[in-house]
Amino acid sequence: MRIPFSSAGMKLMAALMAGGLILLSAAPSSAQWPLRKKKKINKSTSADNNAEPDKILYDKAMADIKHGRHEVGRLNLQTLINTYPDSEYLAKAKLAIADSYYKEGGTANTTQAIQAYMDFGVFFPMLPEAAYAQLQVAMAHYRQMEKPDRDRTQAREAEDAFQTFLEKYPKDPLADKAAQHLREVQEVLAEGDFRIGYFYYTTRGDKRAAASRLASLVNRYPLYSKADRALWMLGNIWDGTEKKELAAPYYARIVREYPLSPLVPQAKDKLKALKAPVPQPDPKAVAWMTAEKNTPRKHDALLLKPLALVHTNPRQELYAAAKTGTPTMTPESDSDAGVDILSGGNQSRIGGAGTGIVATVSPGGPADTTSGAESVTPPADGTEAKPDAQNPDPATPPAANDPANGSAAAGASETAQKTDGTADGTAKDDGGAAAAQGTSQTSSQGDKKDSKKESSSKKKKGLKKIIPW
Repeated sequence: MRIPFSSAGMKLMAALMAGGLILLSAAPSSAQWPLRKKKKINKSTSADNNAEPDKILYDKAMADIKHGRHEVGRLNLQTLINTYPDSEYLAKAKLAIADSYYKEGGTANTTQAIQAYMDFGVFFPMLPEAAYAQLQVAMAHYRQMEKPDRDRTQAREAEDAFQTFLEKYPKDPLADKAAQHLREVQEVLAEGDFRIGYFYYTTRGDKRAAASRLASLVNRYPLYSKADRALWMLGNIWDGTEKKELAAPYYARIVREYPLSPLVPQAKDKLKALKAPVPQPDPKAVAWMTAEKNTPRKHDALLLKPLALVHTNPRQELYAAAKTGTPTMTPESDSDAGVDILSGGNQSRIGGAGTGIVATVSPGGPADTTSGAESVTPPADGTEAKPDAQNPDPATPPAANDPANGSAAAGASETAQKTDGTADGTAKDDGGAAAAQGTSQTSSQGDKKDSKKESSSKKKKGLKKIIPW
């Protein structure tokens, strides 16, 4: 029995058959068809996780930090610290946060890194990573160190941090690196003092101020590359005074402690002129300067030297720093820095008005020894300061030195203590002139008291205007 097909049905059947042939022709061959489909792995239930969510957070955060996503990585690490306070990755997470701030850079991030490293040293002082954290504190300050003629706050902080590291971990594998960086930091600090001393020595002609800076410099930083020049300047300062013999210790130090310096022949001539003994070079100093001379150093290319004016980091000073020798391990004290010689306006100077600055350096032995000579600063005009006729000793007040001045001061104080305002004390005298003199003195005292009361009342009125009671 035949089933009748309509023309529409025949067209539909033809279209379906044509579509099937097209699909069969477009299908790949059996060689191109994959034999087995790759199954998707659920990472949350994989065997690598081992049901440790803190490890998952730590690995993810480290991957983010590695690819420069520092903020996301720190957020995951902070989540780990807050959520799993007993995790074995707690210390690693805290250290990784500090490293992330340090690597990201910038002033704010470096400050955050310093605080994070210090916190790690406080909470985990017994871990081996505590030494690394202390070194990173120093490196963060070292990174922000500026040129010697600019702000030296970061340089001083770096010096203190490196000294702390070397005192706590002297046998750490990173101790050599810290010692070299400490020598570089101290080179920058010494260069700053040398420039100030050189400025006062040449431009201003203030040899007191120059000697204050230079004496503390040569005593604190013996590894400084220009220490021999500083000693030569100190010797010349004393050589221009009446106490020329105090210049001999400085020239002797050049011969003894810096035997390969080009200033040694001139220092020997100065010692012979002063009739002072010429010392022998120290063998340790010879070995040290020989090692420094043979050590290769970096130098900026000729094309890059003009850019040094733009750079804020002390590149040239870092290249000139000593490569061998023990750096100074004692922290800087007030006696090392001497007295600040900069004062402006109407501020009173040390030693009285008109006497200039008397710089005091760290105390040493007697005045005729080397340390004693280094602790005294010559006057600015190149001559010894002459005492005043009325006050032979400027360091002591007149009352303690001159009986006449002392009696005069005592009489003035007794006159000032009289508050009766009458002439009773002078009326007992036989001479009328004495009575008149006593009356005038008491009247002048009364006028002074009235003026003092008036000034104090004005001050009180002024305070009332500012601060209502």
